[in-house]
Amino acid sequence: MVEETKPKDVLTVPEVAAELRCSKAHVCNLMAGRVRGVPKLTHVSLGRRKVVHRRWLETWMNSLSARC
Repeated sequence: MVEETKPKDVLTVPEVAAELRCSKAHVCNLMAGRVRGVPKLTHVSLGRRKVVHRRWLETWMNSLSARC
């Protein structure tokens, strides 16, 4: 069974940055795995655009809070 995705479930880099309260450049570094001690943020590249499913962002944030 395929889960239906709503438009608000897919976040762009600026939307992820707003959620995390950080810069777009920092989000790009998180996606590229360039932030030491932090797992890579799962994303999909659509040409030059990168998007993150809201569930992936929530899972990623939960994995970080479990480390604390």
